Amino acid sequence: MGGGHGHGGGSTYKGFTVHQPKRWHVVTGKGLCAVMWFWVLYRAKQDGPVVLGWRHPWEGHEDHSHGHGGHEVSL
Repeated sequence: MGGGHGHGGGSTYKGFTVHQPKRWHVVTGKGLCAVMWFWVLYRAKQDGPVVLGWRHPWEGHEDHSHGHGGHEVSL
């Protein structure tokens, strides 16, 4: 099925040939991997204590009301 026998480099194992990826596939994969790990580490920095149970999500936040009154709800 897959054609291309004898063209380019590749490894064959039990009749299945794995061809070498093109350079842009390798570069794109490494770039997306880096973005993923930066995101994971950023979120771990932001949410780590909550996920690990070291503090509650509502602890440690300052008042962000910016002078709009308290937390009262008016009807």
